[in-house]
Amino acid sequence: MAGEIVSAQALADALPEGVVVADGQGTVVLVSRLAARMLGGEVSELVGRPLADVLALQDHDGTAWHAANAPYGGLVTRTGVPEQSWLLPNGTEVLVTARIERPSLREPVSRVSVTIRSGRGRARLDRERSDLVATVAHELRSPLTGVKGFVQALLNRWDKLSDEQKKLMLTTVHADSDRLSRLIAELLDVARIDTGRLQLHPRPSDAAVLVGRIAESVAAGTAREIDLDVVGDLPQVNVDPDKFTQVVTNLIENAVRHGEGRVSVRLAALPTTAEAPGVELTVDDEGEGIPVELRRRVFTKFWRGGVSGGSGLGLYLVNGLVRAHGGTVTIADAPGGGARIVLVWPAGSML
Repeated sequence: MAGEIVSAQALADALPEGVVVADGQGTVVLVSRLAARMLGGEVSELVGRPLADVLALQDHDGTAWHAANAPYGGLVTRTGVPEQSWLLPNGTEVLVTARIERPSLREPVSRVSVTIRSGRGRARLDRERSDLVATVAHELRSPLTGVKGFVQALLNRWDKLSDEQKKLMLTTVHADSDRLSRLIAELLDVARIDTGRLQLHPRPSDAAVLVGRIAESVAAGTAREIDLDVVGDLPQVNVDPDKFTQVVTNLIENAVRHGEGRVSVRLAALPTTAEAPGVELTVDDEGEGIPVELRRRVFTKFWRGGVSGGSGLGLYLVNGLVRAHGGTVTIADAPGGGARIVLVWPAGSML
């Protein structure tokens, strides 16, 4: 409320992280309720005790936080202790950071403020990294196994194989090598999108020509029917041709892998009522579709639909690359009951 004086204890208790503050003599002068609960004591019991006793935190080797970081010693220019992982008395992991204050470089430490927060976020991040490693290992293993097997067969039986057999094996090795290259490119793009370092090299491009080549290439590797319909004259889109090809290939292959029946690809110019000129690309399949409640999750990393596998990165990349071009991605129901994914590519110059 306006005009109300809030105590330091009340402010500390209102924070989402545990707080412990000690004075220049190393005596604790403030402990938030959350910090006291984490440290296994009561606020009244902890205030007035030495900081080294209150921060009952240890690493996996049994070293105490206070002994390892010596907040009242070290260089006079030191202003804090970076975030570190420590264990509470009950074995729970927490992340701890500290701020060290001095009136001047010629005077001793006047205050040490420590924050303690749950390590669950770090554990979740570690799980996500483990998922990424497992996904990459699985996706790399399959084509690598094929490459190794066929190369070994060629080396061991070269004189006994016919030219047609050699050609078939080398063709398979080439296809698996392309698959590996694409996976590595996807992983690099995921990292660049996550860190904001994605670089695009857009130029005016003919979407009909690019999509036609992609549809023909995907159709050559599947028995599924892929129909391409280009409606009227299209404006040129301002895209990075390589990234455009990557996006459309992912979408069509995703429809082949996870959908059923015929895959329909349609290109049309945006209506004149649209905010800006552009091209709309629609990819339909005749499968079960994507339930409304799952459509928000489709574009997250490691999302997998159906039982056909995949890295779980394809649609995350599609969304990231299209948005980087200033376009949009939406999911709807196809007329045949399957999934419909609609991309809008701008025709004007990128901002």
